[in-house]
Amino acid sequence: MKFEGKIVLVAGGASGIGLAAVEGFAALGAEVYLGDLNEEAGKPAAASIKGKVHAVKLDVTDKASITQCRDRILNEKGRLDVLAHVAGWGHIQPFVENSDEFIEKVVKLNLMGPIEMARAFFPSMIEQKSGKIVIVASDAGRVGSLGESVYSGAKGGAIAFTKSLAREGARHNIQVNCVCPGPTDTPLLRSEPEKFLEAFLKAIPMKRFGKPSEVADAVIFMASNRADYITGQVLSVNGGLVIPG
Repeated sequence: MKFEGKIVLVAGGASGIGLAAVEGFAALGAEVYLGDLNEEAGKPAAASIKGKVHAVKLDVTDKASITQCRDRILNEKGRLDVLAHVAGWGHIQPFVENSDEFIEKVVKLNLMGPIEMARAFFPSMIEQKSGKIVIVASDAGRVGSLGESVYSGAKGGAIAFTKSLAREGARHNIQVNCVCPGPTDTPLLRSEPEKFLEAFLKAIPMKRFGKPSEVADAVIFMASNRADYITGQVLSVNGGLVIPG
């Protein structure tokens, strides 16, 4: 896989799967915009990666921030070849304990974020008659997850959005696909109580958490020329935890 001459935006690129994706794209020759709300982490991360990597502030829950990011990239480069939407957030909590603020945050980040980001860049991809959009959802959106009802609903919506947008993009040579990680060794996962981490490990047939780079590899494949005839698909990366029919 080669990405020389390609312009890539990774939303949520300052840590975890997103950072691994930025590193992977850059290593394959892409010019990468590392978009993240956390500028304090994004700028040094971008500076530390070998290759052409630019940090850009991006809040996927804020339309003005999305517009500023889009305008910067299109003004500087004239196009975006790959949009990898990795930004997301959740927390294990019984549904009856979910506050209004919690539900709003989960839905904005995990469902409306991908929708608004795609909405920002889809017209330019139609105009250039090419593009790749890869949305990172979750296996929770495929089968449900105890203590993550709203998160599962939002990720399920992101999966359905992926499939529908793929149908619209196909005639314009735009491929839209989805990668669904299982439990992955990221700072977000490590923020959960130890009892939950132990339960996850017991349930995973491979008896380990995924590495961020292993999920990023799937994102990069879906964004590559090797996946030119793949669209509207959902790929799980989970060590066998969930095996959808």
